[in-house]
Amino acid sequence: MQAITALFRKEFKSYFYSPTAYVILALFTALSGVFFYLIVSGFVETAFMDQMRAAQYRMAPQTLNVNLMVIRPYFYNLALITLFILPTITMRLYADEKRMGTVELLYTVPITPGQIIAGKFLAGLAFYIVLLIPTMLFQSLLFLYGSPEAWPVISGYLGLILMGAAYISMGLFISTTTENQMIAAIGGFGLSLLLWVVGWGGQFAGPVLGEILKYISIINHFEDFAQGVIDTSHVAYYVLFVSLGIYFSLKTVESVKWRA
Repeated sequence: MQAITALFRKEFKSYFYSPTAYVILALFTALSGVFFYLIVSGFVETAFMDQMRAAQYRMAPQTLNVNLMVIRPYFYNLALITLFILPTITMRLYADEKRMGTVELLYTVPITPGQIIAGKFLAGLAFYIVLLIPTMLFQSLLFLYGSPEAWPVISGYLGLILMGAAYISMGLFISTTTENQMIAAIGGFGLSLLLWVVGWGGQFAGPVLGEILKYISIINHFEDFAQGVIDTSHVAYYVLFVSLGIYFSLKTVESVKWRA
């Protein structure tokens, strides 16, 4: 456990030694802020038009649902931003060790491949959670000026973290197969995008294959989280994908270490 903690600290701190981390943080915050502004602006405009219409026809204004019109679509937008941003986080996790030639040092110190993978995975996940913190501040404004339900926000962030963990585990696996960070980023994004859109093919496939493709789709399992529903089957899906990503990463590192 001490080895995992030490490697986690090293990897997590290394993100902030490079300007890339600050660019990623700024880009993620800017994009999520723009989407939040656009969604809230649309909600305010809808509420204003409804009040104008109610005053004109002397009717009671409609009760607009903040969770339905703001929080839920915002989480979908965050999921989309995550799809594009996370490969830039995972691309360096192991490929950078190969590029700099420090991977041989990892093989000589008393640390197992499993501890290496665990430390790097947790560091990537921790950095992703750091990216989500500004979005939490954005959503806190909704509670400051309104009264939305808190549970959909909690479940939405749980879904984002689980989905992010799945992306990170897959990106880590791709990173263990190459020393080129660009290839690792493109490969991680390609695999993540495939898991995002595979469910669309279910509309054109047969009933059995269609259901399989829809189940494989990573975004389909996020929908309930965005709606405030925590389903254990969706949690199990993400845990399974994380386990597979870590397993394949471990086997790749073990094979390289054995050849070394």
